[in-house]
Amino acid sequence: MIFDTHAHYDDEQFDTDRKELLMSMATEGVGTVVNVSASYDSCQKVVDMAQEYPFMYAAVGIHPDEVGALNEVSFAQMKQLFQREKVVAVGEIGLDYYWDKESHDQQKKWFIRQLDLAKELNLPVLIHSREAAADTLEIMKEEAGGLSGVIHCFSYSREMAQEYVKMGFYIGIGGVVTFKNAKKIKEVAEAIPLEKILLETDCPYLAPVPYRGKRNDSRYIRYVAEEIARLKDISYEEVIRQTEENARKMYRL
Repeated sequence: MIFDTHAHYDDEQFDTDRKELLMSMATEGVGTVVNVSASYDSCQKVVDMAQEYPFMYAAVGIHPDEVGALNEVSFAQMKQLFQREKVVAVGEIGLDYYWDKESHDQQKKWFIRQLDLAKELNLPVLIHSREAAADTLEIMKEEAGGLSGVIHCFSYSREMAQEYVKMGFYIGIGGVVTFKNAKKIKEVAEAIPLEKILLETDCPYLAPVPYRGKRNDSRYIRYVAEEIARLKDISYEEVIRQTEENARKMYRL
């Protein structure tokens, strides 16, 4: 079944129909979802939701745009959430130089602190990197030794994807691969072994064609899988089977 490795179902865009939508997932072929926090406030929400829905797990971490909310007290409080059941990863964490909401030094500081936390807890990491390719790779090489995880919503070159695969990381591919002009990620999907690819939505964002621009959800992963199958000249079923196996391996489920 479909394994959505990166979703944000605590987002307010789901407030009107969240329960109804999530209860329909099994009939739509979606077997597992990892719900990922981004802000400090969302950490508690994703952990609570994982207790409510049997097919859902949680990842706890602070997105680079939100690290202004972190200090020693809030970091310690966030760390306590990892004692709860069904928290399977640290994320999403990383660097974002596109929005530049927080200083680069602050982003780097809390990225490294959260990588250290993942080492301490022996959990995989979900890495967000936008327009920060060189700094992300440098920090990952220096600080992420021994960690597993995924470079989520991968947006860089085929060569950089291969570099991360060599380091033992997975490449997260979502709706962008279906966009007509998304040459780079199509090249990555073609070049990277299927055994190193994870499917994700990043919902409610980045809906695939034919829903581009609309609210995304886990049911639409089938369009991502279909495009990867086309690019690799393999069956849709093989993409779903192998990426689910990859996700279970990374999240140790």
